[in-house]
Amino acid sequence: MLETIAVIAIVLVVAIAVILVLAATKPGTLRVTRAISINAPAERIFPLIDDFHQWTVWSPYENRDPAMKRIYGGAGRGQGAVYAWDGNKNVGAGRMEILQSSAPSKVVIKLDFIKPFEGHNTAEFTMLPQGDATSVTWTMYGPAVPPRQVFSCAQSLPSMRSRCRRIGSRKARAGMGHRQDRCPGRDGRWLRPRGS
Repeated sequence: MLETIAVIAIVLVVAIAVILVLAATKPGTLRVTRAISINAPAERIFPLIDDFHQWTVWSPYENRDPAMKRIYGGAGRGQGAVYAWDGNKNVGAGRMEILQSSAPSKVVIKLDFIKPFEGHNTAEFTMLPQGDATSVTWTMYGPAVPPRQVFSCAQSLPSMRSRCRRIGSRKARAGMGHRQDRCPGRDGRWLRPRGS
């Protein structure tokens, strides 16, 4: 019995050591990019991103906690607009501030996560006309803090975020027009948000 416990303990120590070594080899920066084509002009899409009050129309995180507390501050929209949230384990807590707003092509946001772990990133939305549609690209970048490096050993952040981007893409399509997502589900169909 004692030998079995010793073997289990050794296996656990080795597994944890392997995960920590793998995490140490991960890059110190994080960069995730997703893109979607929406059949609407950039002038119609831009206000939904440039005004935090409009994020409930398309953001995949807005419905993950019906009791989420939202605080809006600073400018009403555009540069200087601030949005803070505090919610359950599905959304955590954080703050966003629009640093740059260039209608109708680009919005740059300072993104600070407070919980479940602290992180400070930049998110950029760029809108590029393509015929009757607009290519919308979302990029988030910043330092990869140690908890993210460890977690990324088990599952890559881009794959984790892609499901949420797909849900947001579907919500954008509902508000803006037909979508052609570049990140479809494994079977080519849209994933349904939980509870729908």
